Amino acid sequence: MKRPWYELPELNYEYDALEPHIDAMTMQIHYSKHHRGYVDGANDALYQLEKARESGDYSSIRRWERDLSFNLSGHINHKLFWESIGPDGGGSPEGEMRGKVKRDFGSLDAFKAHLTAAALSIQGSGWVILSWDPIAKLLLLVTAENHENRGVRGGVPLMALDMWEHAFYLKYQYRKADYVSAYWNVVDWKSVARRFEKASGG
Repeated sequence: MKRPWYELPELNYEYDALEPHIDAMTMQIHYSKHHRGYVDGANDALYQLEKARESGDYSSIRRWERDLSFNLSGHINHKLFWESIGPDGGGSPEGEMRGKVKRDFGSLDAFKAHLTAAALSIQGSGWVILSWDPIAKLLLLVTAENHENRGVRGGVPLMALDMWEHAFYLKYQYRKADYVSAYWNVVDWKSVARRFEKASGG
């Protein structure tokens, strides 16, 4: 089978492109160390599962299945995070995306307040993810502990906010609210809208 199965995606902007909201040192460590670690972890778990199938020894399958879930979710969430932010971010959504935010959350301000409250409610490490529910045709904000726990299955992720300490601690330390406030200055609404259009069939 193909190896590696997953690769670190190219970052489409420089480490310092999000200054002063997200500092270059955090970006460099976050992308090149933490995200790469999840990519390597996912590939290793798949390799170990392949070896288990070849040998017929499934004694460690619980470990490798858990490692795969954790690391692959970490990789997918980070890829979405990098695509959700950018140097030309900020402002507000436009067009159909703006209408859906208003319909499903009441207003853009209410959406921001909801996301902020959800982010600050996370105990330990986790994520806030805006997703499209194709069943109810509804935008949903969901939180995940670590990378994969408590997530809602079936939704299509549109944007993400990383609430692990490695995403903000060098600049913001314990001031999570300041980090979340800064996030709004780098949200790439055009990128979010493109994912929404694809997910909703628009």
